[in-house]
Amino acid sequence: MTGRSIRAAAATAMAAALTFGAAACSNPDGEQAGSTAKDSAVVGIAYEPDSLSPLLGYGKDGNSKIFDGLLAFDEDMKLRPALAAKLPEVTADGRTYTYKLRRGVKFSDGKPFGAKDVVFTYRTILDKKTNNASRTELDAVEDVKAVGDDTVVFTLKYPYAPFAQRTVLPIAPEHVAGRQDVNTGPFTTKPIGTGPYILTGWSKGEKLSFRANPNYWGGVPAVKRFTMAIIKDDDVRATRLRAGDLDGAILPPNLAKGFKTEPGRKTYEATTYDYRTVTLPTHNKVAGDTAVRRALDIAVDRQAMVDSILEGAGKPAYGPVPTGSPWFTQGTERRHDLAGAKKLLDEAGWKAGKDGIRVKNGVRAAFPLWYLTGDKLRQDHALAYASDAKKAGIDITIKAGTWEVIEPRMEHDAVLAGGGAPGDPDFDQYLLLTSSLAGDGFNNMAWYDNPAVDKALEAGRRSGKTAERKAAYDTVQRELAKNPGYTFLTHIDHVYVVNDKWNGLTTQTEPHDHGLASGPWWNIEDWTPKK
Repeated sequence: MTGRSIRAAAATAMAAALTFGAAACSNPDGEQAGSTAKDSAVVGIAYEPDSLSPLLGYGKDGNSKIFDGLLAFDEDMKLRPALAAKLPEVTADGRTYTYKLRRGVKFSDGKPFGAKDVVFTYRTILDKKTNNASRTELDAVEDVKAVGDDTVVFTLKYPYAPFAQRTVLPIAPEHVAGRQDVNTGPFTTKPIGTGPYILTGWSKGEKLSFRANPNYWGGVPAVKRFTMAIIKDDDVRATRLRAGDLDGAILPPNLAKGFKTEPGRKTYEATTYDYRTVTLPTHNKVAGDTAVRRALDIAVDRQAMVDSILEGAGKPAYGPVPTGSPWFTQGTERRHDLAGAKKLLDEAGWKAGKDGIRVKNGVRAAFPLWYLTGDKLRQDHALAYASDAKKAGIDITIKAGTWEVIEPRMEHDAVLAGGGAPGDPDFDQYLLLTSSLAGDGFNNMAWYDNPAVDKALEAGRRSGKTAERKAAYDTVQRELAKNPGYTFLTHIDHVYVVNDKWNGLTTQTEPHDHGLASGPWWNIEDWTPKK
């Protein structure tokens, strides 16, 4: 493939114009972006949220900067208190969680934080009128109530083992968000929280700007100004970093490689649950055929993708659960076997035509595969996947588009998608595979429908016993091997390049939602300038 050479040529062609533009780019406080000020940082990320309201899903995995959750994850992904004064007390049956709240915390508008805000946040998310696509993540919650101003009690329908991890969800102020339309009100773009930073501006498609919260309960951050530049194109992000427009950026591994020898910069690699997968829609006559799905699952050369596309910064993926996870089911790895793929298709009646492309009952083995415009990592995965598929006699046409173009086509067209969340296997699999969520936005994008998987997913989230849960998720992963509604390709290590002028930078194990809440700036409130 020529992806690398195309990138290099594009970057060279853009460099002169972008270098000039970078010098003129300024942050909302009047300082030039990429300035030498040690109390400000400008970073480049690939995506922006649809909303900044936690009631609609923003920051649900933590690190939202504007908000805090009851709990938070530390560098080692262990839970620690945040708005809660300590970790929750849990009853023996695993169905009651009691949180004592931190005293003296205020929202950025000066109003006090209290138990009523926690109750408001969770009850609003659980309200079916609220447009939160992740509502089922709180399905276990039967009731949440305040006991005085400083205690919140959750009662669960069943002993949902990872519930405490769900309470990193940011808390919204009832006195603001509760007085407006939850789905369309100004809070969705001009939020108020208790977090270390205050939003000063959001120019959609361009940047999110923040300033340090002078009254933050955790201490005033040393980085006083923080800007997230929204740069969807990987090449442009790399060029702007090199031009001095950015202090840091997330980059594909092969672009980050070019910065490793540059003085004054450091590269950070974060292990992740982030995967790339191809959706194989049930409603597509070709992609929905089980034999085609199984053939593609072994025709694809995952290790070659890791080596050539990711420059080794990742590993093969056989499902949403990474192979290094204790929840991964050994024996469900699929080896690259082109001959085996051809045999499966032959036996299922998919016969090769004169042009080498297979046909069955007058249907040609062909379908489109969409990827997000400007995302070179997805483009390279799509090209490699189509190349491997063609060797087996399946013709896949690669197409680029925005999500506005792609989303209406997802029921019938394949998509080079991404996903993944650290921690419990319920986080990775329920939204992706449950048949009742088919067609629900970006949940279950393949319209996957497998009763055995549905049953196992419910058993996995409702049991409080580790052995029972492990058996349930083993069933899910074995069923995916039998009838893969997705072709999982790689798990990707996120790579970041940052100017070396601060202390305190680390990384966490990251979700798919990279750059916005993750990256070395997951704890930017703890950075200190180097002397």
